Amino acid sequence: MTAAQIAARATSDELQRRLLETPIAAATERTLLVNEGRTMGREFPLPDQTRVFVVANQKGGVGKTTTTVNVAAGLALYGAKILVIDLDPQGNASTALGIDHAEGTPGVYEAVIEGEALDNLIQPCAEHPGIQVIPATIDLAGAEIELVSVVARESRLKNVLDAYLAKSEAAGEKYDYVFIDCPPSLGLLTVNALTAAREVLVPIQSEYYALEGLSQLLRHIDMVKSHLNPGLDVSTILLTMYDARTKLAGEVAAEVRGHFKDAVLRTAVPRSVRISEAPSHGQTVLAYDPASAGALSYLEASREIAMRNNA
Repeated sequence: MTAAQIAARATSDELQRRLLETPIAAATERTLLVNEGRTMGREFPLPDQTRVFVVANQKGGVGKTTTTVNVAAGLALYGAKILVIDLDPQGNASTALGIDHAEGTPGVYEAVIEGEALDNLIQPCAEHPGIQVIPATIDLAGAEIELVSVVARESRLKNVLDAYLAKSEAAGEKYDYVFIDCPPSLGLLTVNALTAAREVLVPIQSEYYALEGLSQLLRHIDMVKSHLNPGLDVSTILLTMYDARTKLAGEVAAEVRGHFKDAVLRTAVPRSVRISEAPSHGQTVLAYDPASAGALSYLEASREIAMRNNA
């Protein structure tokens, strides 16, 4: 019998605490819960106000989409209600969450360009019942050009998102988290996401090149804060593709932690074949292989984000 099963049968709260207080026992319990598809209960308080994250880094291949979908999935397992907005024309977040995003599918393009209400664009995620998604289609590829001549072009996403969140809260269906997955650029779509968000989550690959573009991203964020969104906060940094066997990964991690201090999550996501394989099955790694090191790392990162509760 596992520690988790013994704890479930115990009548003493103290006994349950002792059984689950070691890292191995806690990890075993989380793995069992994910495998069984159960919600992890209220190990943390849900935010009083909706936390809106933009997941951004103009460098490609650092794990933006992977982080978006797996952190969302981890929080959903803890009982949170989540909206994922796929703002990348490639539609990879939609793919990973098993959402239809074929050409012509109503999605974020209609919201940003045509001002369509988000109510009409949302699709539920079958694999993770707590997640709802606004998909991206190939139509979004031309949105950067179309936005150039639009009035208040930087606030198009913010306007429709704020209206939808207010309506949902009034109806007693408040979202706990919103995650906006950005394209690997600093164009108008990313500006729209930064204007609509309240917090920035930056995935940083544990390699030297990943640091080179970081200063450019931070300057871009500062400009958005100065002119469009004063309340924007770079609240969360996540180290991805971390290989503890290499000296370079440790040096990059030390430099990032030295500069960003408490914004950097303690959890670093390791390089993982399972994380790479999951999207080809239309799944998050938490659904594809919940016992893998990558899945447990994202689960722990989700818990860290939730425990900070910056709302």
